[in-house]
Amino acid sequence: MKRRELLGLSGAFFLTGGGQTEAVAKDLGLDVRRFGAVGDGKTKNTAALQRAIDTASAAGGGTVYVPAGIYLTGGLVLKSNTCLYLDAGATLLGSTDPADYEDHPGPAAGGDANTRHLLFAENAENIAICGLGTVDGQGPTFWQPTHRPPPRPEDLWRDVIAYDYRPIRQGGKQIRPSPMLEFVRCRNVHIEGVLLANSPGWTLRPILCESVTIRGIRVRNPVYGPNTDGMDITCCHNVFISDCDIATGDDAICLKSENPYGGPVQANENITITNCVLTTCCNGFKMGTATHGAFRDITFTNSVIYNADADPINARVIAGIAIEMVDGGSVEGIVISNIAMRNVRTPLFVRLGTRTESPTTPTSLRGVRISQIYATGSLLTSSVTGLPSHRVQEVQLENIFIETVEGGKADWVERTVPEQPKAYPEARMFGRLPAYGLYCRHVDDLRLSQIEVVTKVRDERPALVCDDVKHLTLNGLQASAPSTEIPLVLLNDAQGVFIHGCTVPQGVQTFLALSGPQTARVRLVGNDLSGAKQAFTLRPDVPKRAVRATGNLQWG
Repeated sequence: MKRRELLGLSGAFFLTGGGQTEAVAKDLGLDVRRFGAVGDGKTKNTAALQRAIDTASAAGGGTVYVPAGIYLTGGLVLKSNTCLYLDAGATLLGSTDPADYEDHPGPAAGGDANTRHLLFAENAENIAICGLGTVDGQGPTFWQPTHRPPPRPEDLWRDVIAYDYRPIRQGGKQIRPSPMLEFVRCRNVHIEGVLLANSPGWTLRPILCESVTIRGIRVRNPVYGPNTDGMDITCCHNVFISDCDIATGDDAICLKSENPYGGPVQANENITITNCVLTTCCNGFKMGTATHGAFRDITFTNSVIYNADADPINARVIAGIAIEMVDGGSVEGIVISNIAMRNVRTPLFVRLGTRTESPTTPTSLRGVRISQIYATGSLLTSSVTGLPSHRVQEVQLENIFIETVEGGKADWVERTVPEQPKAYPEARMFGRLPAYGLYCRHVDDLRLSQIEVVTKVRDERPALVCDDVKHLTLNGLQASAPSTEIPLVLLNDAQGVFIHGCTVPQGVQTFLALSGPQTARVRLVGNDLSGAKQAFTLRPDVPKRAVRATGNLQWG
């Protein structure tokens, strides 16, 4: 085939779809069988597949066509202007021999993310993996049981089923290839249609890349698979993720900001994620950890995060949405909307901590907008927390519905919630929290609008607890009444509070309880408090005239 024809057909791949794409791929003549590949599931095809890729790249570009069959292979390197097209029924089956994977300089060898990969590209442009075929990493062959004691039923809320397995090590180092797909400093990356299955570790990581499109892929990893993240988008610009179906054993979609390849830590920015379905035993959509740089202008919309009713508690999503800034770095301009959750342990977890500090980027978390969330079957309290020295700023939660199905105890209200500044961030990190709906601490400029939290069981805690919050607006709160005389809302050391448009259910003893010597400028205006016997109470340490109430409909 002439070089000009090959280049023309290469470009046609990106302009066509479905059967047209398959026809183009076949017509190119870069069928891997012509390079000696055998799809019998036994013959090792690493050299043949790499020859096909190298031939396409050397000709200036082309599509490497993989027909139906099972092609056993070690690590492959994609080159610029090449598309790896996996036809329906085609499987790239990763070798179980660690020696079949080349070590690529960069991350530390033997870690969760290391130097070995099934598919790898560095400093490439215009690369694609497409089709209806499969990339199978044979992950379970790289794991072994931990033989840990079964968790007690009362501990399942904080347990993770993936603790049942761990990576196999030799000489103290992990031998598994991870991430299974790794793209470094690449531009114009396109991944569409394929199934990524049984990843030995992290599944897919574009790192330091620009213009990445991931569309219509499926990820299928065992729920017990250790560290089997679905996607880890790291230090990338202009990323488009849509229509993906991910079932895995660790974070389904995770954004990170770190650079194990050397050089500056670039921002993760201009990222859109939409129309995805996610299930896991870890977190659904997560930002962090490894947050050494900036996260800017990121949206996550129109998606579902779920577990089946029959899933054991420790196999359920820990947090549907987790924003975790604990390693330095900054977050600003995050928009999350139209998310449905079912049987997720914790719907929302927003955390600013100081596990490590970035020497170049001041730690901050601000400008987060979360709206249109519908979560049923939750077990643990959602939270927004910072530290006294590192406060979360400018967070807005709007049109949030949360249903909880596990009751809380009155003594949880009085327990001291630990600060945990250096702890690994996770929705279970504080233990049991004093609210059944939402707990907020060390936050400035917090807006809660049209929040509805209901509990299906007896719960002896307030619906909302805020501790050391400044400039709080609470509008349109609706909540189930606590089963005791506990107040519906508890504020401690809250300043600049405006509460309006809230409706108190019948049977509430007190709508609002205030405590703390820093409490100041609390205003209740235009609320329906007729369901409560008293509008508010003040503990002795609250300054006089800290509260003003006007225009409220009150009981009796």
